[in-house]
Amino acid sequence: MGRGVGRITPRAGCAASGLFLAKAEPGHTVAVEFYFPMKTSRVVQVVLQLTALVVALGGAGRLAAAPNEAFVGRWALTIPGGAAGWLEIKKESGWYDGSVLWGGGSVLPVSSVVIADETLIVTRTREVERKDSAGKVVRKQQLTEAITAKFEGGNDTLKLTRLAPKANGTGYDSADFSGKRIPALPARPDLAKVKFGEPITLFNGKDLAGWKAKETTMASAWSVEGGLLLNRPPVHKPGAPRTANLRTEREFEDFNLKLEVNVPAGSNSGVYLRGIYEIQVVDSAGKALDNHNMGALYSRITPSVAAEKKAGEWQTMDITLIDRHVTVVLNGKTIIDNQPALGCTGGAMWSDELKPGPLYLQGDHGEVSYRNIVLRPVVQ
Repeated sequence: MGRGVGRITPRAGCAASGLFLAKAEPGHTVAVEFYFPMKTSRVVQVVLQLTALVVALGGAGRLAAAPNEAFVGRWALTIPGGAAGWLEIKKESGWYDGSVLWGGGSVLPVSSVVIADETLIVTRTREVERKDSAGKVVRKQQLTEAITAKFEGGNDTLKLTRLAPKANGTGYDSADFSGKRIPALPARPDLAKVKFGEPITLFNGKDLAGWKAKETTMASAWSVEGGLLLNRPPVHKPGAPRTANLRTEREFEDFNLKLEVNVPAGSNSGVYLRGIYEIQVVDSAGKALDNHNMGALYSRITPSVAAEKKAGEWQTMDITLIDRHVTVVLNGKTIIDNQPALGCTGGAMWSDELKPGPLYLQGDHGEVSYRNIVLRPVVQ
C-alpha cells in the first residue's frame, strides 16, 4: 500500500479482462486491486492503474492522501530530441490541472493530472484518423500518452518519462527527459525607471553581417535587396524540408527593440526575443482578437486591441522585454502592456528563461520583409 492511495496487485495467469475492484476502507483510504497478466506492457499497466484510481475516487480527482504539492508550479522542459518544452501544474479547488508546450505549436491544456506516491502523472490525448484502402476516413480514435515525473536531487529538478502509443497501434514509444523549476516571476518592472544603453543597429541594410542561419543544415531563403532584409522561401510542399530561420550572432539579456515589418497576404513570420519568446508576425487584419494574431506573445498573451494593418503595408513594432515582462506597441498602439511571460513559446531555442539569447526571425513559414532593426540593451 503506497501511502494509502491504492494497492495494485498483479496476479500471474489471470485473464486480461480489464476488470478492477475498488472500495473505500475505514478512514477514507481507497484500496484498488487490478488484475492483469505479468507480461502486460508497463505503459498499459500505468494507464489501467490510473483508470482504477480515478474510478475509485468517484471520478472527481480527489486523492485520499495529501499529494506532493511541490509539483505545483511552472517547469522548463528539455524534451526528447533536445527541443524546448514547458509544463505548468496548478492546484484548483480540490483538483489539479495543467498545460503543456511540446516543442513547437501552442501551449495546450492537458487531459488529466494525478499526483500520488510522490509521482506526477499527466496525460495528453490526440485524435487520429483511420482510413480505408481508398483513403476515406472511416473511424476517428483518441490516443492517450502518459508523462510521469519524479523529483531528482531535490524539489527543483524533474526526471520525466513519456510513454506514447504508436499511431498504428503496434506498441509504445518511451523516452526520458528532464525538467527544471522556473523561478518565481519578478515584480512588474517600473518601465519609467529603466535605463537603456546606446542603440545597436542590427541590420545594416547592405548585407547579412551580424546574422547567420539558425539551422545550419537547412537551406536559407534570406537575402538583402534594396535596403530590405527579405525572406523568400519556395512554396512549401507537404513532406518537403522548410527553409532556415535567421538569428543574430550576438546574444542579449533585457532590451527594447524597434523594427519595421511587411507581411504579405496569408503569410507568417515571428520575432523571437532572446531566442525563446515569439512575438507573432502574421497577416491577421480584420480577425477577432486572438493570442495567435499580429503582435501577440504567441499562444500566451492576446493583444488588448487590434492594431495591425492590412497585408502588404509596412508596420512598426516597439517591443520591450524586462524581467520576463513584455510590452508590445504595434503601429503606435500598446497592445501588450508590461505583462508577464509565463514560459517559452513554440519553436524556442531552449526553455531556460534566464540565459541571454539572440534575436531570431522566423523564416520557415512564408515571405516577409524587415528593415530598420534597432536594439537598445538595458543597462544597470
